[in-house]
Amino acid sequence: MATDIKCPKCGHQFDIEDAVSEEYKKELREQMVAYKKQLMEESAKEKREQADLFARREKDLQQQAQTAASEYNKKLQEEKVKLQQTLEVNLRKTIGADYENQLSLLTQNNKDNEEKLKLARQKELEFLKKEQDLKNKEAELELSLQRKLQEERARLSDEIRKMEEEKNANREFEHQLKQKELEKQLEDQKRLIEEMKRKAEQGSMQLQGEVQELALEEMLTAAFPFDMINEVGKGIRGADCIQTIRNQFGQECGRIIYESKRTKHFDKAWIEKLKADMRSTTADVAVIVTQAMPEQLNKFGQVEGIWVCTFGEVIALSHVLRDGIIKIYNASKSQENRGDKMHLLYDYLTSNEFGEQWKAIREGFQSMKMSIQRERDAMEKLWKAREKQLEKVLLNAAHIKGSIEGIAGSDNIQLNLLDEPDLLEE
Repeated sequence: MATDIKCPKCGHQFDIEDAVSEEYKKELREQMVAYKKQLMEESAKEKREQADLFARREKDLQQQAQTAASEYNKKLQEEKVKLQQTLEVNLRKTIGADYENQLSLLTQNNKDNEEKLKLARQKELEFLKKEQDLKNKEAELELSLQRKLQEERARLSDEIRKMEEEKNANREFEHQLKQKELEKQLEDQKRLIEEMKRKAEQGSMQLQGEVQELALEEMLTAAFPFDMINEVGKGIRGADCIQTIRNQFGQECGRIIYESKRTKHFDKAWIEKLKADMRSTTADVAVIVTQAMPEQLNKFGQVEGIWVCTFGEVIALSHVLRDGIIKIYNASKSQENRGDKMHLLYDYLTSNEFGEQWKAIREGFQSMKMSIQRERDAMEKLWKAREKQLEKVLLNAAHIKGSIEGIAGSDNIQLNLLDEPDLLEE
């Protein structure tokens, strides 16, 4: 968000970001000017050094040429003197011989002068080449300097452009944030109006819910006089009431929390809220007493581990849940001191008292078993005798039947002793 500051001298207000940007641009311009000045100074210094070098070399060449010329003139004068002396000495010699000698000397001197002139021209040509090379290098250096300056300008321009884009993006983002803040405030105002309407419409429903909570507490107190029925105060997070279950010895066995709802529609958020209350109060079971049942239930039942019932079903459901909690408590109590009980049981099983009692039981069992066996043997003996007598009777009856049937036929007389005719045949 931009911040305006005021100048203490002139009172002009300006954006601090613009001031910082101008200072940054000014600093960049100063750096660019200083860098350009440095490059120009280095180029001028290199040019001066090259000019000084060229001047020194030219001066050296001039001195060498002057020295060579002076030496040449000196030698020429010496030669002239020698020649004059020679002419004077040999003047008297023949004119033909003197003329030839003079001519040969002049030819030789001419050749020497030509060689020296050629050498001087070659040195001058080399000097001109070096001068041209220096000029070319100077032009290349100037071109390289211009390229570097152009690249630096382009880089600075890109940086300034990116800074401007970032600044514009930040302003756009701040504008969007302000717009979203206004939209959020408008949405909160709408939500507040709707909430006030809903509270105004549900004022009577809350009173009805409180009446149902009081009726539920009275019913639980009347149905379970030995249990503790505690009401959770208004404004305190938790269920509407808590039932602390006690057994016949007055020991606390567990807790059941109740949430009373008297609305036209069942809200699934009640389940999660009551689960959290169940964990905070360390209750064993949670029950929602509601006027509107969930869609999957038409009578009392469980929804995600929470019991849901109507106001008329709550006492019956509480009896069942209470009985289950007491049984679980008794079972858990029976497991206490299990190790000590095992030691006592082992001592009793290995004691003389248990041995004598078990011995008496074993003797009584053996006596009863022997008596039953004797009775069984006697009856089997009697049954065997009677079976033989019966077989004898049946056999004689079969003989008589066969004789009569052979004389009179089997259609007229019935001589079967048993109802099953096949038994005699067997």
